Amino acid sequence: MPVKASPADIMPLANVMARLRDTETGCPWDIEQNFATIAPYTIEEAYEVADAIERADMAALRDELGDLLLQVAFHSRMAEQDGHFSLQDVIDGITEKMIRRHPHVFGDGVAREDGHAQWEAIKAAERAGKEADGSALSGVAMALPALLRAEKLQKRAARTGFDWPDTVGAVAKIEEEMAEVAAATSPAEQEEEIGDLLFAVVNLARHLKVDPEAALRAANGKFSSRFRAMEAMAGDAFPALPLDAKEELWQRAKRQGKSS
Repeated sequence: MPVKASPADIMPLANVMARLRDTETGCPWDIEQNFATIAPYTIEEAYEVADAIERADMAALRDELGDLLLQVAFHSRMAEQDGHFSLQDVIDGITEKMIRRHPHVFGDGVAREDGHAQWEAIKAAERAGKEADGSALSGVAMALPALLRAEKLQKRAARTGFDWPDTVGAVAKIEEEMAEVAAATSPAEQEEEIGDLLFAVVNLARHLKVDPEAALRAANGKFSSRFRAMEAMAGDAFPALPLDAKEELWQRAKRQGKSS
């Protein structure tokens, strides 16, 4: 079924990318890149999109979406040069996928309010066709941020029934892991137990329907704001202040943040 959309021409961007990657007249830096060297930039741009959204900065969001779109064009151009696929193949593929996963909109599927359940069922069927090892955990990308990958692994495991029935077990697991962190003696043991503790915290967040990545970003922002307030209050003397004085400044910054 045809989809109506506002006119948008991605070809100027594709042409720019083709010029940049031209082995005779292109940019030396762009020419020497490959999928592995560009991947970190792709991840970085996705985070910058999320940052613009969090700041509700629409001008920045427009720019960051452009940067992210450039990454799609870059990878697609490299793939086309290697004979794998083109930018048009990418566009056609995602268009077909979205239509396939929304039969309640584009076909004779279930009622609209049941769309999410049907989406998940179709995704599961697609994964089943791709998974080589047959595991419920297949397809969870190794390169995902650790918190996000932990959450996805736990969700996959939960679909098989391997999950706490409520938050009680999840909280108890955190307490257990904290005790194991305290008991660890070697750096290797401490690293392992801290990892187990973080994994358990993500599990609790999942049960509480809290996005652990978003929660940690918010905590980072709160810490940054309070720390900057401390520095502003103390001025150049801040680094040399004793810890108890810094703690007093922290509490003042905390109160100021709550009052504002």
